Amino acid sequence: MSITLNHTIVPARDKEASAKHFAHLMGLKYEGQMGPFAQVRINDTLTFDFDDRDRDHIARHHYAFHVSDEEFDAIFERIKAAGIKYGSAPWSLEDGQINHWRGGRGVYFRDLDGHILELLTRA
Repeated sequence: MSITLNHTIVPARDKEASAKHFAHLMGLKYEGQMGPFAQVRINDTLTFDFDDRDRDHIARHHYAFHVSDEEFDAIFERIKAAGIKYGSAPWSLEDGQINHWRGGRGVYFRDLDGHILELLTRA
């Protein structure tokens, strides 16, 4: 058996709003709460479980997603349409550029709670 990440907890100020926002940007479906979490299924084996029980102490995290070129285009268009600032690197989150590392494309942006989200087309 290979080891597979099953879920991760994503700290949020408002779990429902954060889950819906994330699902919209990523082109995923928000299916509602699962226990104390607002859950978004990323793929067959992984969910993001948004949790707002400690909303006054949000630890910021970095989440990176390997996506196809088509997925990158669709997500990037939703980022721009939402007016979200984006950048080419984690140290340049608002330069309005994408990167072309490893012959692919990449972009960084922040979600509603300040987590850094990264899209990359080449791992």
